[in-house]
Amino acid sequence: MDDDARADADADADADAEGTARRPDEPAGRAGTWPAPSAAAPAGHTGAVVADRFDRVVWHDIYGQSAALRELAGELGERHAHSADLLTDAFLAAYKAAPRLREAAEMEHSRLVNHRVVAALLDSPGFAELHRETVGDPFAAAMAVLAQAGALRQMLDDARPARDRDERADRARQGAGDAVTVGAEAPRQTGDEADGSDGSDEDGAVPGPAADAVRRTDGDAGDAARRAAAGAGQALAAAVPGAPAAARGAVARSAAGARKEAALMRAWGVGAGEQERMSFDERARLAERLRTGRLAEWAELIGRFRQMADGERARKVENATGELIGVTLGDDLSRVVPSELASLGLPELRAVFAARYAAGELMLYDSRGEQATGRGAVIACVDTSHSMYEAGPGGITREAWAKACALALLDQARQGGRDFVGIVFSAADKLRVFRFPAGRLAGPDRVLDFAETFLGGGTSYQRPLTAACELLEEEFNDSARRRGDIVMLTDDDCGVTEEWMRGWNEAKRRLGFRVFGVGIGAPRVAAAGSVLEALCDNLRSVEDFTDVHAAADLFRVI
Repeated sequence: MDDDARADADADADADAEGTARRPDEPAGRAGTWPAPSAAAPAGHTGAVVADRFDRVVWHDIYGQSAALRELAGELGERHAHSADLLTDAFLAAYKAAPRLREAAEMEHSRLVNHRVVAALLDSPGFAELHRETVGDPFAAAMAVLAQAGALRQMLDDARPARDRDERADRARQGAGDAVTVGAEAPRQTGDEADGSDGSDEDGAVPGPAADAVRRTDGDAGDAARRAAAGAGQALAAAVPGAPAAARGAVARSAAGARKEAALMRAWGVGAGEQERMSFDERARLAERLRTGRLAEWAELIGRFRQMADGERARKVENATGELIGVTLGDDLSRVVPSELASLGLPELRAVFAARYAAGELMLYDSRGEQATGRGAVIACVDTSHSMYEAGPGGITREAWAKACALALLDQARQGGRDFVGIVFSAADKLRVFRFPAGRLAGPDRVLDFAETFLGGGTSYQRPLTAACELLEEEFNDSARRRGDIVMLTDDDCGVTEEWMRGWNEAKRRLGFRVFGVGIGAPRVAAAGSVLEALCDNLRSVEDFTDVHAAADLFRVI
Protein backbone atom coordinates (compact mmCIF):
# COMPACT_ATOMS: atom_id res chain seq x y z
CA MET A 1 0.00 0.00 0.00
CA ASP A 2 1.44 3.38 -0.96
CA ASP A 3 1.44 6.39 1.39
CA ASP A 4 -1.57 8.08 -0.28
CA ALA A 5 -3.70 4.96 -0.07
CA ARG A 6 -2.55 4.39 3.50
CA ALA A 7 -3.56 7.92 4.43
CA ASP A 8 -7.05 7.30 3.00
CA ALA A 9 -7.30 4.06 4.96
CA ASP A 10 -6.24 5.84 8.15
CA ALA A 11 -8.86 8.52 7.59
CA ASP A 12 -11.57 5.88 7.04
CA ALA A 13 -10.48 4.06 10.19
CA ASP A 14 -10.69 7.27 12.22
CA ALA A 15 -14.13 8.03 10.79
CA ASP A 16 -15.40 4.55 11.70
CA ALA A 17 -14.09 4.75 15.26
CA GLU A 18 -17.37 6.20 16.57
CA GLY A 19 -19.54 4.51 19.18
CA THR A 20 -22.00 3.16 16.60
CA ALA A 21 -21.68 1.76 13.13
CA ARG A 22 -24.08 1.94 10.17
CA ARG A 23 -25.15 -1.28 8.57
CA PRO A 24 -24.11 -1.66 4.93
CA ASP A 25 -27.77 -1.72 3.80
CA GLU A 26 -28.86 1.13 6.08
CA PRO A 27 -29.72 4.44 4.38
CA ALA A 28 -27.27 7.23 4.89
CA GLY A 29 -28.22 9.54 7.74
CA ARG A 30 -29.99 6.89 9.87
CA ALA A 31 -27.92 5.94 12.88
CA GLY A 32 -27.62 2.20 13.44
CA THR A 33 -27.84 0.74 16.90
CA TRP A 34 -25.56 -2.24 16.57
CA PRO A 35 -22.55 -1.93 18.90
CA ALA A 36 -19.55 -0.96 16.77
CA PRO A 37 -16.51 -3.24 17.03
CA SER A 38 -13.29 -1.67 18.24
CA ALA A 39 -11.57 0.21 15.38
CA ALA A 40 -8.88 -1.85 13.73
CA ALA A 41 -5.42 -0.36 14.02
CA PRO A 42 -4.52 1.63 10.88
CA ALA A 43 -2.09 -0.05 8.51
CA GLY A 44 1.50 0.74 9.51
CA HIS A 45 4.28 2.05 7.28
CA THR A 46 6.67 -0.29 5.52
CA GLY A 47 9.46 2.30 5.26
CA ALA A 48 11.42 3.40 8.32
CA VAL A 49 12.76 6.61 6.70
CA VAL A 50 10.21 9.30 5.87
CA ALA A 51 10.36 9.91 2.11
CA ASP A 52 8.28 11.51 -0.61
CA ARG A 53 7.52 10.13 -4.05
CA PHE A 54 10.47 11.98 -5.62
CA ASP A 55 12.93 10.30 -3.25
CA ARG A 56 11.43 6.95 -4.17
CA VAL A 57 11.70 7.73 -7.89
CA VAL A 58 15.43 8.35 -7.39
CA TRP A 59 15.76 5.03 -5.56
CA HIS A 60 13.86 3.08 -8.22
CA ASP A 61 15.98 4.69 -10.94
CA ILE A 62 19.32 3.86 -9.33
CA TYR A 63 18.05 0.38 -8.38
CA GLY A 64 17.11 -0.24 -12.00
CA GLN A 65 20.57 0.83 -13.16
CA SER A 66 22.58 -1.15 -10.60
CA ALA A 67 22.89 -4.87 -11.14
CA ALA A 68 24.83 -5.08 -7.86
CA LEU A 69 21.91 -3.65 -5.87
CA ARG A 70 19.47 -6.05 -7.52
CA GLU A 71 21.76 -9.00 -6.79
CA LEU A 72 22.05 -7.94 -3.14
CA ALA A 73 18.27 -7.57 -2.86
CA GLY A 74 17.78 -11.04 -4.37
CA GLU A 75 20.35 -12.62 -2.05
CA LEU A 76 18.90 -11.07 1.10
CA GLY A 77 15.34 -11.75 -0.05
CA GLU A 78 16.00 -15.50 -0.17
CA ARG A 79 16.77 -15.51 3.57
CA HIS A 80 14.88 -12.57 5.03
CA ALA A 81 11.44 -11.14 4.37
CA HIS A 82 11.15 -7.42 3.63
CA SER A 83 14.89 -6.99 2.98
CA ALA A 84 14.09 -4.88 -0.11
CA ASP A 85 12.44 -2.33 2.18
CA LEU A 86 15.58 -2.30 4.32
CA LEU A 87 17.79 -1.53 1.32
CA THR A 88 15.44 1.31 0.38
CA ASP A 89 15.69 2.75 3.89
CA ALA A 90 19.49 2.46 3.96
CA PHE A 91 19.69 4.30 0.62
CA LEU A 92 17.30 7.07 1.68
CA ALA A 93 19.18 7.58 4.95
CA ALA A 94 22.37 8.24 2.99
CA TYR A 95 20.76 10.21 0.14
CA LYS A 96 18.28 12.57 1.83
CA ALA A 97 19.53 15.92 3.11
CA ALA A 98 17.85 15.50 6.51
CA PRO A 99 16.80 11.85 6.95
CA ARG A 100 14.04 11.41 9.54
CA LEU A 101 13.21 8.08 11.17
CA ARG A 102 9.57 7.25 11.83
CA GLU A 103 8.37 6.37 15.30
CA ALA A 104 8.38 2.63 15.89
CA ALA A 105 4.65 2.74 16.70
CA GLU A 106 3.96 3.91 13.13
CA MET A 107 5.60 0.86 11.56
CA GLU A 108 4.16 -2.43 10.39
CA HIS A 109 5.17 -4.99 12.99
CA SER A 110 6.87 -7.03 10.30
CA ARG A 111 9.20 -4.08 9.57
CA LEU A 112 10.23 -3.33 13.14
CA VAL A 113 13.57 -5.09 12.67
CA ASN A 114 14.25 -2.90 9.62
CA HIS A 115 13.47 0.12 11.78
CA ARG A 116 15.95 -1.02 14.42
CA VAL A 117 18.70 -1.65 11.85
CA VAL A 118 18.26 1.77 10.21
CA ALA A 119 18.18 3.42 13.63
CA ALA A 120 21.52 1.80 14.42
CA LEU A 121 23.00 3.14 11.16
CA LEU A 122 21.74 6.68 11.81
CA ASP A 123 23.01 6.61 15.40
CA SER A 124 26.53 5.51 14.42
CA PRO A 125 29.25 8.09 15.26
CA GLY A 126 30.58 8.08 11.69
CA PHE A 127 27.25 8.54 9.93
CA ALA A 128 27.58 12.34 9.71
CA GLU A 129 30.93 11.92 7.93
CA LEU A 130 29.44 9.39 5.51
CA HIS A 131 26.42 11.60 4.91
CA ARG A 132 28.63 14.52 3.82
CA GLU A 133 29.90 12.41 0.92
CA THR A 134 26.56 10.82 -0.08
CA VAL A 135 23.89 13.48 0.42
CA GLY A 136 22.15 14.31 -2.86
CA ASP A 137 24.37 11.87 -4.81
CA PRO A 138 22.41 8.73 -5.79
CA PHE A 139 25.53 6.88 -6.93
CA ALA A 140 27.45 7.56 -3.71
CA ALA A 141 24.41 6.61 -1.60
CA ALA A 142 23.97 3.36 -3.55
CA MET A 143 27.67 2.53 -3.15
CA ALA A 144 27.33 3.16 0.59
CA VAL A 145 24.50 0.59 0.71
CA LEU A 146 26.65 -1.93 -1.16
CA ALA A 147 29.56 -1.25 1.22
CA GLN A 148 27.24 -2.00 4.16
CA ALA A 149 26.00 -5.28 2.65
CA GLY A 150 28.01 -7.51 4.97
CA ALA A 151 26.81 -5.74 8.11
CA LEU A 152 23.20 -5.71 6.89
CA ARG A 153 23.42 -9.45 6.24
CA GLN A 154 24.83 -10.05 9.72
CA MET A 155 22.23 -7.88 11.45
CA LEU A 156 19.37 -9.59 9.62
CA ASP A 157 20.73 -13.02 10.58
CA ASP A 158 21.04 -11.94 14.23
CA ALA A 159 17.53 -10.48 14.15
CA ARG A 160 15.79 -13.62 12.88
CA PRO A 161 14.29 -14.56 16.32
CA ALA A 162 13.04 -11.00 16.81
CA ARG A 163 11.59 -10.92 13.29
CA ASP A 164 9.74 -14.20 13.96
CA ARG A 165 8.22 -12.67 17.10
CA ASP A 166 7.22 -9.58 15.13
CA GLU A 167 5.51 -11.66 12.46
CA ARG A 168 3.66 -13.74 15.07
CA ALA A 169 2.52 -10.52 16.74
CA ASP A 170 1.38 -9.16 13.39
CA ARG A 171 -0.60 -12.32 12.64
CA ALA A 172 -2.18 -12.18 16.11
CA ARG A 173 -3.18 -8.56 15.55
CA GLN A 174 -4.75 -9.41 12.20
CA GLY A 175 -6.49 -12.43 13.71
CA ALA A 176 -7.90 -10.24 16.45
CA GLY A 177 -9.33 -7.87 13.89
CA ASP A 178 -10.91 -10.76 11.99
CA ALA A 179 -12.43 -12.07 15.21
CA VAL A 180 -14.07 -8.72 15.91
CA THR A 181 -15.63 -8.68 12.45
CA VAL A 182 -16.89 -12.26 12.72
CA GLY A 183 -18.24 -11.69 16.23
CA ALA A 184 -20.13 -8.60 15.15
CA GLU A 185 -21.76 -10.35 12.19
CA ALA A 186 -22.76 -13.54 13.98
CA PRO A 187 -25.83 -12.14 15.85
CA ARG A 188 -27.07 -10.42 12.72
CA GLN A 189 -26.83 -13.65 10.76
CA THR A 190 -28.64 -15.57 13.52
CA GLY A 191 -31.47 -13.09 13.58
CA ASP A 192 -31.75 -13.04 9.82
CA GLU A 193 -31.92 -16.80 9.64
CA ALA A 194 -34.55 -17.01 12.40
CA ASP A 195 -37.12 -14.53 11.13
CA GLY A 196 -35.76 -13.03 7.97
CA SER A 197 -35.09 -9.77 9.81
CA ASP A 198 -31.85 -8.09 10.82
CA GLY A 199 -32.15 -9.22 14.43
CA SER A 200 -33.48 -5.92 15.75
CA ASP A 201 -36.98 -5.02 16.94
CA GLU A 202 -39.36 -2.72 15.17
CA ASP A 203 -37.61 0.36 16.60
CA GLY A 204 -34.24 -0.87 15.42
CA ALA A 205 -33.13 -1.89 18.91
CA VAL A 206 -30.78 -4.82 19.15
CA PRO A 207 -31.79 -7.61 21.46
CA GLY A 208 -29.80 -7.51 24.68
CA PRO A 209 -28.17 -10.97 24.44
CA ALA A 210 -26.93 -10.29 20.90
CA ALA A 211 -25.49 -6.93 21.84
CA ASP A 212 -23.78 -8.43 24.89
CA ALA A 213 -22.24 -11.13 22.68
CA VAL A 214 -20.83 -8.51 20.33
CA ARG A 215 -19.35 -6.55 23.21
CA ARG A 216 -17.77 -9.66 24.74
CA THR A 217 -16.27 -10.66 21.39
CA ASP A 218 -15.00 -7.14 20.83
CA GLY A 219 -13.43 -7.02 24.26
CA ASP A 220 -11.68 -10.35 23.83
CA ALA A 221 -10.36 -9.26 20.44
CA GLY A 222 -9.14 -5.98 21.88
CA ASP A 223 -7.26 -7.81 24.62
CA ALA A 224 -5.67 -10.04 21.99
CA ALA A 225 -4.65 -7.02 19.92
CA ARG A 226 -3.13 -5.33 22.97
CA ARG A 227 -1.19 -8.48 23.83
CA ALA A 228 0.05 -8.64 20.22
CA ALA A 229 1.20 -5.02 20.36
CA ALA A 230 2.96 -5.58 23.68
CA GLY A 231 4.73 -8.61 22.26
CA ALA A 232 5.85 -6.59 19.28
CA GLY A 233 7.20 -3.88 21.53
CA GLN A 234 9.23 -6.38 23.50
CA ALA A 235 10.54 -7.87 20.25
CA LEU A 236 11.66 -4.44 19.09
CA ALA A 237 13.43 -3.72 22.36
CA ALA A 238 15.34 -6.98 22.11
CA ALA A 239 15.89 -6.87 18.35
CA VAL A 240 19.38 -7.16 16.91
CA PRO A 241 21.47 -6.92 20.09
CA GLY A 242 24.68 -6.59 18.04
CA ALA A 243 23.28 -3.93 15.71
CA PRO A 244 25.12 -0.88 17.14
CA ALA A 245 28.56 -2.48 16.82
CA ALA A 246 27.85 -3.90 13.36
CA ALA A 247 26.43 -0.57 12.20
CA ARG A 248 29.47 1.34 13.49
CA GLY A 249 31.81 -0.86 11.49
CA ALA A 250 29.67 -0.71 8.35
CA VAL A 251 29.30 3.08 8.47
CA ALA A 252 33.02 3.57 9.09
CA ARG A 253 33.96 1.35 6.12
CA SER A 254 31.46 2.96 3.77
CA ALA A 255 32.52 6.46 4.87
CA ALA A 256 36.18 5.62 4.19
CA GLY A 257 35.27 4.24 0.77
CA ALA A 258 33.17 7.30 -0.09
CA ARG A 259 35.99 9.64 0.99
CA LYS A 260 38.55 7.76 -1.07
CA GLU A 261 36.37 7.75 -4.17
CA ALA A 262 35.60 11.48 -3.85
CA ALA A 263 39.32 12.21 -3.44
CA LEU A 264 40.15 10.12 -6.52
CA MET A 265 37.55 11.94 -8.61
CA ARG A 266 38.88 15.33 -7.49
CA ALA A 267 42.51 14.32 -8.07
CA TRP A 268 41.78 13.18 -11.62
CA GLY A 269 39.76 16.28 -12.37
CA VAL A 270 36.39 14.52 -12.78
CA GLY A 271 33.93 17.22 -11.75
CA ALA A 272 30.50 16.78 -10.18
CA GLY A 273 28.74 17.79 -13.39
CA GLU A 274 30.64 15.18 -15.38
CA GLN A 275 29.80 12.51 -12.80
CA GLU A 276 26.09 13.35 -12.93
CA ARG A 277 26.05 12.79 -16.68
CA MET A 278 27.35 9.24 -16.26
CA SER A 279 25.12 6.22 -15.83
CA PHE A 280 25.56 4.08 -12.73
CA ASP A 281 27.56 1.44 -14.60
CA GLU A 282 29.81 4.04 -16.26
CA ARG A 283 30.59 5.70 -12.97
CA ALA A 284 31.12 2.38 -11.23
CA ARG A 285 33.60 1.29 -13.93
CA LEU A 286 35.43 4.61 -13.68
CA ALA A 287 35.62 4.39 -9.88
CA GLU A 288 36.96 0.85 -10.08
CA ARG A 289 39.55 1.88 -12.66
CA LEU A 290 40.70 4.80 -10.51
CA ARG A 291 40.98 2.52 -7.46
CA THR A 292 42.96 -0.22 -9.20
CA GLY A 293 44.81 1.60 -12.01
CA ARG A 294 48.53 2.03 -12.48
CA LEU A 295 48.66 5.42 -10.76
CA ALA A 296 45.95 4.77 -8.14
CA GLU A 297 48.32 5.13 -5.19
CA TRP A 298 49.64 8.43 -6.55
CA ALA A 299 46.25 10.16 -6.68
CA GLU A 300 47.31 12.52 -3.89
CA LEU A 301 50.42 13.56 -5.84
CA ILE A 302 48.33 14.20 -8.96
CA GLY A 303 45.89 16.29 -6.92
CA ARG A 304 48.72 18.34 -5.37
CA PHE A 305 50.23 18.97 -8.79
CA ARG A 306 46.93 20.25 -10.10
CA GLN A 307 46.39 22.49 -7.08
CA MET A 308 49.90 23.92 -7.44
CA ALA A 309 49.33 24.58 -11.15
CA ASP A 310 46.05 26.36 -10.35
CA GLY A 311 47.84 28.61 -7.89
CA GLU A 312 50.65 29.44 -10.30
CA ARG A 313 48.14 30.12 -13.04
CA ALA A 314 46.36 32.61 -10.81
CA ARG A 315 49.66 34.41 -10.12
CA LYS A 316 50.69 34.56 -13.77
CA VAL A 317 50.66 38.02 -15.41
CA GLU A 318 50.71 37.94 -19.18
CA ASN A 319 53.20 40.23 -20.95
CA ALA A 320 54.79 41.41 -17.69
CA THR A 321 57.54 44.00 -18.17
CA GLY A 322 59.93 42.32 -15.78
CA GLU A 323 63.21 43.96 -14.60
CA LEU A 324 64.37 47.15 -16.35
CA ILE A 325 67.92 46.77 -17.70
CA GLY A 326 68.39 49.77 -20.00
CA VAL A 327 67.12 51.58 -23.08
CA THR A 328 66.59 50.22 -26.58
CA LEU A 329 64.98 51.34 -29.84
CA GLY A 330 61.57 50.33 -31.13
CA ASP A 331 57.96 51.36 -31.71
CA ASP A 332 56.23 50.04 -28.54
CA LEU A 333 54.42 53.15 -27.24
CA SER A 334 53.76 51.47 -23.88
CA ARG A 335 57.53 51.59 -23.11
CA VAL A 336 58.50 55.00 -24.54
CA VAL A 337 60.84 56.94 -22.22
CA PRO A 338 59.51 60.31 -20.89
CA SER A 339 61.98 62.41 -22.88
CA GLU A 340 60.53 61.03 -26.14
CA LEU A 341 56.99 61.81 -25.01
CA ALA A 342 58.06 65.36 -24.13
CA SER A 343 58.74 66.07 -27.80
CA LEU A 344 55.02 65.71 -28.47
CA GLY A 345 54.49 68.89 -26.49
CA LEU A 346 56.32 70.95 -29.12
CA PRO A 347 54.47 71.31 -32.43
CA GLU A 348 57.71 71.51 -34.42
CA LEU A 349 58.92 68.12 -33.04
CA ARG A 350 55.74 66.14 -33.59
CA ALA A 351 56.66 65.33 -37.18
CA VAL A 352 60.07 64.10 -36.02
CA PHE A 353 58.37 61.85 -33.43
CA ALA A 354 56.06 60.43 -36.07
CA ALA A 355 58.96 59.71 -38.42
CA ARG A 356 61.00 57.97 -35.70
CA TYR A 357 57.91 55.95 -34.67
CA ALA A 358 57.37 54.81 -38.24
CA ALA A 359 61.03 53.77 -38.48
CA GLY A 360 60.97 51.95 -35.11
CA GLU A 361 63.64 54.24 -33.66
CA LEU A 362 61.91 55.58 -30.54
CA MET A 363 63.85 55.17 -27.29
CA LEU A 364 62.15 52.51 -25.17
CA TYR A 365 62.76 51.01 -21.76
CA ASP A 366 64.39 47.61 -22.15
CA SER A 367 63.40 44.88 -19.70
CA ARG A 368 64.29 41.34 -18.85
CA GLY A 369 61.50 39.03 -17.82
CA GLU A 370 59.54 35.90 -18.68
CA GLN A 371 58.41 35.53 -22.25
CA ALA A 372 54.76 35.90 -23.09
CA THR A 373 52.61 32.81 -23.05
CA GLY A 374 52.79 30.55 -26.11
CA ARG A 375 49.84 30.26 -28.44
CA GLY A 376 50.36 26.88 -30.13
CA ALA A 377 49.80 23.43 -28.67
CA VAL A 378 51.28 22.23 -25.39
CA ILE A 379 53.07 18.91 -25.95
CA ALA A 380 54.28 16.75 -23.05
CA CYS A 381 56.83 14.08 -24.00
CA VAL A 382 56.88 11.52 -21.16
CA ASP A 383 59.70 8.98 -20.93
CA THR A 384 58.42 5.51 -19.99
CA SER A 385 61.65 3.52 -20.28
CA HIS A 386 62.41 0.83 -17.69
CA SER A 387 64.44 3.19 -15.52
CA MET A 388 61.32 5.30 -14.87
CA TYR A 389 60.13 2.52 -12.54
CA GLU A 390 62.71 3.65 -9.99
CA ALA A 391 61.31 5.22 -6.81
CA GLY A 392 62.68 8.27 -5.06
CA PRO A 393 61.86 10.05 -1.78
CA GLY A 394 58.48 9.14 -0.36
CA GLY A 395 58.36 6.00 -2.48
CA ILE A 396 57.15 8.02 -5.47
CA THR A 397 58.36 6.66 -8.79
CA ARG A 398 59.88 8.77 -11.54
CA GLU A 399 56.97 7.77 -13.76
CA ALA A 400 54.39 8.97 -11.20
CA TRP A 401 56.05 12.40 -10.90
CA ALA A 402 56.30 12.77 -14.70
CA LYS A 403 52.68 11.71 -15.30
CA ALA A 404 51.39 14.02 -12.55
CA CYS A 405 53.27 16.93 -14.12
CA ALA A 406 51.90 16.02 -17.58
CA LEU A 407 48.31 15.89 -16.31
CA ALA A 408 48.74 19.34 -14.74
CA LEU A 409 50.00 20.56 -18.13
CA LEU A 410 46.83 19.14 -19.68
CA ASP A 411 44.81 21.33 -17.30
CA GLN A 412 47.06 24.27 -18.19
CA ALA A 413 46.33 23.83 -21.90
CA ARG A 414 42.59 23.54 -21.29
CA GLN A 415 42.54 26.73 -19.25
CA GLY A 416 44.42 28.58 -21.98
CA GLY A 417 42.21 27.28 -24.79
CA ARG A 418 45.16 25.46 -26.35
CA ASP A 419 45.46 21.96 -27.80
CA PHE A 420 47.31 19.40 -25.68
CA VAL A 421 49.21 16.37 -26.92
CA GLY A 422 50.66 13.66 -24.70
CA ILE A 423 53.50 11.67 -26.27
CA VAL A 424 54.51 8.53 -24.36
CA PHE A 425 57.86 7.22 -25.57
CA SER A 426 60.78 4.94 -24.79
CA ALA A 427 62.89 3.25 -27.48
CA ALA A 428 62.91 4.45 -31.10
CA ASP A 429 60.24 1.94 -32.09
CA LYS A 430 57.95 2.60 -29.11
CA LEU A 431 55.75 5.68 -29.11
CA ARG A 432 52.08 6.52 -28.54
CA VAL A 433 50.38 9.86 -29.18
CA PHE A 434 47.29 11.08 -27.31
CA ARG A 435 45.57 14.19 -28.67
CA PHE A 436 43.29 16.43 -26.60
CA PRO A 437 41.94 19.21 -28.85
CA ALA A 438 41.05 22.47 -27.11
CA GLY A 439 37.46 22.59 -28.34
CA ARG A 440 36.56 19.03 -27.37
CA LEU A 441 35.83 17.60 -23.95
CA ALA A 442 38.44 15.02 -22.92
CA GLY A 443 36.67 12.11 -21.26
CA PRO A 444 38.21 10.56 -18.14
CA ASP A 445 38.77 7.24 -19.92
CA ARG A 446 40.97 8.93 -22.53
CA VAL A 447 42.93 10.78 -19.84
CA LEU A 448 43.45 7.50 -17.97
CA ASP A 449 44.62 5.78 -21.15
CA PHE A 450 47.32 8.44 -21.49
CA ALA A 451 48.32 8.36 -17.84
CA GLU A 452 48.48 4.56 -17.54
CA THR A 453 50.42 3.84 -20.74
CA PHE A 454 53.90 2.47 -20.02
CA LEU A 455 56.03 1.15 -22.88
CA GLY A 456 59.26 -0.02 -21.23
CA GLY A 457 62.55 -0.48 -23.05
CA GLY A 458 65.32 2.05 -23.73
CA THR A 459 65.24 5.77 -24.53
CA SER A 460 65.27 7.76 -27.76
CA TYR A 461 65.07 11.56 -27.95
CA GLN A 462 64.81 11.86 -31.72
CA ARG A 463 61.57 9.89 -32.18
CA PRO A 464 59.32 11.81 -29.69
CA LEU A 465 60.79 15.24 -30.50
CA THR A 466 60.39 14.63 -34.23
CA ALA A 467 56.75 13.66 -33.63
CA ALA A 468 56.23 16.82 -31.55
CA CYS A 469 57.79 18.98 -34.25
CA GLU A 470 55.56 17.40 -36.91
CA LEU A 471 52.46 18.09 -34.83
CA LEU A 472 53.40 21.77 -34.45
CA GLU A 473 54.12 21.95 -38.18
CA GLU A 474 50.69 20.49 -38.90
CA GLU A 475 49.07 22.99 -36.53
CA PHE A 476 50.87 25.87 -38.24
CA ASN A 477 49.79 24.71 -41.69
CA ASP A 478 46.15 24.27 -40.58
CA SER A 479 45.64 27.38 -38.47
CA ALA A 480 48.82 29.49 -38.78
CA ARG A 481 49.41 29.15 -35.03
CA ARG A 482 53.03 29.35 -33.89
CA ARG A 483 54.86 29.45 -30.57
CA GLY A 484 53.88 26.09 -29.16
CA ASP A 485 55.53 24.61 -26.07
CA ILE A 486 57.25 21.23 -25.77
CA VAL A 487 58.02 19.78 -22.32
CA MET A 488 60.49 16.86 -22.22
CA LEU A 489 60.20 14.71 -19.06
CA THR A 490 62.97 12.10 -18.89
CA ASP A 491 65.53 10.44 -16.64
CA ASP A 492 68.01 9.41 -19.33
CA ASP A 493 70.59 11.10 -21.54
CA CYS A 494 70.44 10.17 -25.19
CA GLY A 495 72.48 11.23 -28.23
CA VAL A 496 71.14 12.75 -31.46
CA THR A 497 72.74 13.01 -34.91
CA GLU A 498 74.13 16.26 -36.32
CA GLU A 499 71.80 16.08 -39.31
CA TRP A 500 68.80 15.70 -37.04
CA MET A 501 70.00 18.60 -34.88
CA ARG A 502 70.24 20.92 -37.90
CA GLY A 503 66.69 20.07 -38.91
CA TRP A 504 65.51 20.57 -35.33
CA ASN A 505 67.04 24.04 -35.07
CA GLU A 506 65.56 25.04 -38.42
CA ALA A 507 62.06 23.91 -37.37
CA LYS A 508 62.41 25.70 -34.04
CA ARG A 509 63.33 28.95 -35.81
CA ARG A 510 60.50 28.63 -38.32
CA LEU A 511 57.74 27.64 -35.89
CA GLY A 512 58.94 29.66 -32.90
CA PHE A 513 58.29 26.96 -30.31
CA ARG A 514 59.95 26.69 -26.92
CA VAL A 515 61.40 23.58 -25.33
CA PHE A 516 61.38 22.92 -21.56
CA GLY A 517 63.35 20.01 -20.13
CA VAL A 518 63.01 18.22 -16.78
CA GLY A 519 65.66 15.73 -15.68
CA ILE A 520 63.84 13.44 -13.23
CA GLY A 521 65.99 11.83 -10.57
CA ALA A 522 69.15 12.05 -12.69
CA PRO A 523 71.17 15.28 -12.27
CA ARG A 524 73.56 14.35 -15.08
CA VAL A 525 70.69 14.57 -17.59
CA ALA A 526 70.32 18.28 -16.88
CA ALA A 527 74.02 18.98 -16.34
CA ALA A 528 75.98 21.51 -18.38
CA GLY A 529 76.99 20.11 -21.75
CA SER A 530 74.30 17.43 -21.81
CA VAL A 531 72.27 16.72 -24.93
CA LEU A 532 69.09 17.85 -23.15
CA GLU A 533 70.69 21.19 -22.36
CA ALA A 534 71.46 21.71 -26.05
CA LEU A 535 67.86 20.94 -26.96
CA CYS A 536 66.07 23.02 -24.34
CA ASP A 537 65.51 26.72 -23.69
CA ASN A 538 64.61 26.08 -20.05
CA LEU A 539 66.05 23.14 -18.12
CA ARG A 540 65.89 21.95 -14.50
CA SER A 541 66.61 18.81 -12.47
CA VAL A 542 64.17 17.26 -9.97
CA GLU A 543 65.36 14.89 -7.26
CA ASP A 544 62.78 15.34 -4.48
CA PHE A 545 59.63 13.78 -5.94
CA THR A 546 57.52 14.93 -3.01
CA ASP A 547 58.09 18.57 -4.04
CA VAL A 548 55.58 19.57 -6.71
CA HIS A 549 56.84 23.17 -6.66
CA ALA A 550 60.04 22.14 -8.44
CA ALA A 551 58.10 22.67 -11.68
CA ALA A 552 56.10 25.71 -10.53
CA ASP A 553 57.74 28.16 -12.95
CA LEU A 554 56.62 26.01 -15.90
CA PHE A 555 53.04 26.94 -15.16
CA ARG A 556 53.86 30.64 -15.00
CA VAL A 557 55.39 30.78 -18.47
CA ILE A 558 53.52 28.09 -20.44
